[in-house]
Amino acid sequence: MSLIADDTLYQVLSPTGEVVGSVPAIAPAGHLNLYRWMVFGRVFSDRMTALQRQGRMGTFAEVKGQEAACVGLAARLTEEDWLMGSYRESLAYMVKGVPLAAQLKHWGGYIPDNYPFEARCLPFQIVLATQVLHAVGIAHAIKYKGEPHVAVVGIGDGATSEGDFNEALNAAAVFELPVIFVVQNNGWAISVPRHAQTRVDSFVRRAAGFAVPGLRVDGNDILAMIGAMDTALDRARSGGGPTLIEAETYRMGAHTTADDPTRYRPPEDLELWGRRDPIIRYRKFLMDRQLLTDLEDEQLQDDVTAEFEAAVAEFEALPPQDVAQHFDLILGNPPPQLARQKAQILNEQ
Repeated sequence: MSLIADDTLYQVLSPTGEVVGSVPAIAPAGHLNLYRWMVFGRVFSDRMTALQRQGRMGTFAEVKGQEAACVGLAARLTEEDWLMGSYRESLAYMVKGVPLAAQLKHWGGYIPDNYPFEARCLPFQIVLATQVLHAVGIAHAIKYKGEPHVAVVGIGDGATSEGDFNEALNAAAVFELPVIFVVQNNGWAISVPRHAQTRVDSFVRRAAGFAVPGLRVDGNDILAMIGAMDTALDRARSGGGPTLIEAETYRMGAHTTADDPTRYRPPEDLELWGRRDPIIRYRKFLMDRQLLTDLEDEQLQDDVTAEFEAAVAEFEALPPQDVAQHFDLILGNPPPQLARQKAQILNEQ
């Protein structure tokens, strides 16, 4: 596959699961592992949203509909590679090695006392595009040390409007750094549609302005995501520099559980993208090749759900979070206003 910088859409599977491109070299067990992660992502997203509605979890950013993009951007990374992301890359972090327990603690409001930095995932960012700068800095260190590793950073389409994104892309190009930018174009920057964010037809065109190769990929096609990442990773490891990948997908749920998408999203969009569901598409591919049966699929769904529920039970058995930590870890010398807020919250417990 050649690297491009136009709006040609790279696909391996059609929305109905038919093969329309070259299938990447993946062993049967590898296919099933990708599928399991996608199913896990759907269960994770749906159950976390339900837990938040029940008052058992903090505000959560759904990944429903973006499972292929999230799994695909992380699945081919080695243990030594780095991954940076935003709140939308929580599934990708788990694929890279961050335990589910750590994700539950994060979304549940616990200050991490043993964050798994060995997974080489920096804690994901809430402020848009700041993780892009971190990725470029790490990629600079990788090149300086002569290591064969790569830094990958996932961002949303709204983050491409931030200055940090453009500055990072320029720096990566100038210094030919081993970094891959994956833009999950899910159609909305909270309530702002793509056409209101930029005049370009696709975000991959941003790459050409910095002389960076780019790929526009069907982000609901896990095999296309794997093929694109393989190409970008090979290029980065061989000293070819950065790549920008635009994964065209759709946010089937709300921006976060604090959002009401019915106020701005046309219902026909959900119907259209529901027919492009990444899990249904990949399931058909696997069944057509007799890699998966209906019975095995049902068992997988049960196993994944049981795994998630067991982790939730352990999470809810934790002692209550020390609320004071949220104040004590911010400033060494807190101002009077913050001290009053701390005292008020502690008194209300």
